[in-house]
Amino acid sequence: MSAHHHVQPTTTTPDDETDLARWADDGAPPAQPRSSPTAWLRVGAELGDRLVDLAGRQDLLVTCRPGTRSGAPAAYFPTLGEVEFDARLFAPLQPHEIHPRIVGDEARYPGAWGVFVHEAAHAAHSVWTEPAGANPRVVEAALLLEESRVEGAHLVTRPTDRPYLRTSARTLVMPDIAHPAFQGIDHAATVAALILGRRDVGILDAGETRAVADLCEKVLGADLLGTLTRIWTAAHQCADHDATTMLAHAQDWCDALDSAAPALPVPGNLSDLLSGAVESVMDSMAATDAADLAAQVAADVAVAARSKAQAQDRAQRAANQRRKAATAKSVFNPHGTTVTPDGTPAPRGNPVTGTRKPTATEQSAAARLSRALRAAAYRERTEERTTSPTPPGRLNMGRALARDAQRAAGSVPTAEPFTHTRRRNSPTPPLRVGIAVDVSGSMSAACAPVASAAWIVARAAALTDPDSRTATIAYDMHLTALTRPSNRAPERVTTFNANGAAHNLGDAIDALDHGLDLSRPGAGRLLVIVTDARYGIDETAQAVTRVKQLTTAGCAVLQLTLTSESQHLPGTTLLHLPQPSSAPAAIAKAATDAIRKTR
Repeated sequence: MSAHHHVQPTTTTPDDETDLARWADDGAPPAQPRSSPTAWLRVGAELGDRLVDLAGRQDLLVTCRPGTRSGAPAAYFPTLGEVEFDARLFAPLQPHEIHPRIVGDEARYPGAWGVFVHEAAHAAHSVWTEPAGANPRVVEAALLLEESRVEGAHLVTRPTDRPYLRTSARTLVMPDIAHPAFQGIDHAATVAALILGRRDVGILDAGETRAVADLCEKVLGADLLGTLTRIWTAAHQCADHDATTMLAHAQDWCDALDSAAPALPVPGNLSDLLSGAVESVMDSMAATDAADLAAQVAADVAVAARSKAQAQDRAQRAANQRRKAATAKSVFNPHGTTVTPDGTPAPRGNPVTGTRKPTATEQSAAARLSRALRAAAYRERTEERTTSPTPPGRLNMGRALARDAQRAAGSVPTAEPFTHTRRRNSPTPPLRVGIAVDVSGSMSAACAPVASAAWIVARAAALTDPDSRTATIAYDMHLTALTRPSNRAPERVTTFNANGAAHNLGDAIDALDHGLDLSRPGAGRLLVIVTDARYGIDETAQAVTRVKQLTTAGCAVLQLTLTSESQHLPGTTLLHLPQPSSAPAAIAKAATDAIRKTR
């Protein structure tokens, strides 16, 4: 293959490396010039390691030194199996700062890496050899077409290298334009092949190359430019080893130029016009790359911000879980003491007045609720039907006859005459009911019915499913556990009064949520809040936040009120009870609905 730019047939001069002078021993380690040829040997060796991935070849040597024997920024010597690379492309980096073996280090020197990727494309795809006696001009044209062909072929297997191939165009194309191997119409055709050929393989964008396309059409004419475009497009489809086809395309290239050249006037300043058009292309590329970089930076910032927000959200959820656990542990203490918002025992204000035996009416209500919960939790057995060509299963005579007919016809039998039905019992969901009752002074009328309701629900839940649990918390500014999370049926009714001040519903919900797993799916979950909701702004905000978290998790939240002056907590289902004695029935119905809706 004849020489063309950075594809070279053989070496021309030996290596020019000399021994390095050493400094006199002054107590410090011996110093070496960091930009010496010896210092670049390591960089060349590491480039060779990366060339294995880029070109898929392990038989190539990469040499890196300031300057090259060929005079090009880089060159591929197919007969020697060598790629030489001009170390000056890494400027201003010094060799000790360059580590190509580390994947990702190339982002620090994209221009140099782009040239290296271009040479790797030649090493992988410029494998055809010119026949003896080939016309040098035709071979030169073939190597011109080869420039965009190898980059397009490389892009098929490594599309992520496109940004680097774009940067290499600035380094490789501009010298070809400033020092053209052809003159006149051939010069314009060369520029078209180098720029528009890269456009057609996807390296450059059509908008970026418009200046060169318009100028080449004006100079070459639409017909000749169309013919040349068809030639390099066909060359892009040429196989790597197909020298005959590649040289045929090159011959067509030369014939097209020879036929059209006599009739085309050549502008006197054509070289300047082409240089200006190519510079316009490079400016457009720089603008596009800058915009892409800005977009990528913005996307990276957005991803980082989203990751940070997600990490903060996870940390916040973990902190909330720790806070809920601490609150539940302090409220459901074994001594039944009233606690303050920070979990310490309250000096006074325990609303519990004692316990009593359940009445016959309460026992009957608990039995009825247990039956209702059991009925609501019942799930039909699921059936799964499968067919098969062999037993077990019920025989379907129609399909059996169809199978015999298929076999008699000589075809492969596909009918499956046996049907097997598998029935599985669906698990019944347990129940989780938390009751938070306001024991501030305005809620005294609710004490007796809520105490009765808490016992009825707890008793019914324990009789329905051993995995069901209920709990009740009385709250004003302090918190008191009336019943604790348990699957045991309570023996006695806990009585209490309401003479507290202020409200702490937020912590009460946290304790019930953690103690009963109200935020976790898999059970019929219900939170009942018995309150008139006459809260301050901060108290309401804390309660509403907790309610929203529970409803989002699928837990039903019911607010029972006893007076028409009561306020509605946003997010809850409001139920007004003119008669306090109807509270047990209302809570029982809500619990039944909750377990019925469980999936």
